[in-house]
Amino acid sequence: MNEILPGVFHWSVLHEKIGIPVHSCFLRAAGVLIDPMVPAGGLDALERHGTPRHALLTNRHHYRHSGRFAERFGVEVRCHRAGLHEFTRGERVEPFEPGDELPGGIRVVEVGVLCPEETAFHLPPRRGETGGGLLAMGDAVIRGEDGELRFVPDEYMDDADAVKRGLRQAFRRLGELRFDTLLLAHGEPLAGNGREALRAFARG
Repeated sequence: MNEILPGVFHWSVLHEKIGIPVHSCFLRAAGVLIDPMVPAGGLDALERHGTPRHALLTNRHHYRHSGRFAERFGVEVRCHRAGLHEFTRGERVEPFEPGDELPGGIRVVEVGVLCPEETAFHLPPRRGETGGGLLAMGDAVIRGEDGELRFVPDEYMDDADAVKRGLRQAFRRLGELRFDTLLLAHGEPLAGNGREALRAFARG
């Protein structure tokens, strides 16, 4: 686990079902996990940095290890209402809607296009800050090993050209928000230049 910003922890572990590394983060002040996997050091390693109370999913496919966090810490798991049909095995998942304010002042921002419940989470800079703020995203954009932002492979899209056009429009809208750091479910975070990178990618 790496503290990429004060109180913001990031880690990557191999996803046992899809066979590739995926990324999670923990916002200590808010007690919020985003798209949580258990870190390599286990739940004890996370608890040394704080106690999670909430788990937020950028889409229905990112429940991941949320159940383990719920069992250990009693975290409340939340997902966009449009994705709740995924949870049919007794998972306790509460809905949110675009525009909602979640714990810690995190705002729900609709992305859609890739799937109806694709969501970004925006934590604005603190009042009076000229910089700061972060945006967490799920599958709509990923970061390759070369460090560049890109779309998921075309085979995961029903109509790749149309989806990409729609996502670029969504990214332009997201680029109007105030944030410096971009957190990704698939790829290393961009701390300091995340907004500029997303805006450049939106322009194509």
